[in-house]
Amino acid sequence: QVQLVESGGGLVQPGASLRLSCAASGLTLDLNYYAIGWFRQAPGKEREGVSCMSASDGSTNYAESVKGRFTISRDYAKNTVYLQMNSLKPEDTGVYFCAAEKYGTNWCSPRAYDSWGQGTQVTVSS
Repeated sequence: QVQLVESGGGLVQPGASLRLSCAASGLTLDLNYYAIGWFRQAPGKEREGVSCMSASDGSTNYAESVKGRFTISRDYAKNTVYLQMNSLKPEDTGVYFCAAEKYGTNWCSPRAYDSWGQGTQVTVSS
């Protein structure tokens, strides 16, 4: 059973940076065989895809609202996925979740993923 544990959230001011981490365990294959996604959910809103990376070629997909500011990456040796978030805005506030799906694509929809972490809170406020 895949287990995902997010960390790195916090309270920051607008314009600041954060790096979220997602440690994966219980994988039956190497991490590169899994699509990895970062999603967020603000109060009263649906969960939305932020950035996703495919299993096959590592191609990435970003929400328009974060393009140029966020970067997804993965460290195979550490079985860890990262989301580098720069130039944070108040509208980036929410609970951030990582998700994994064996052999998945970079289609960044929550419906495409079966394994989820518990989430980490990111609050951007002055």
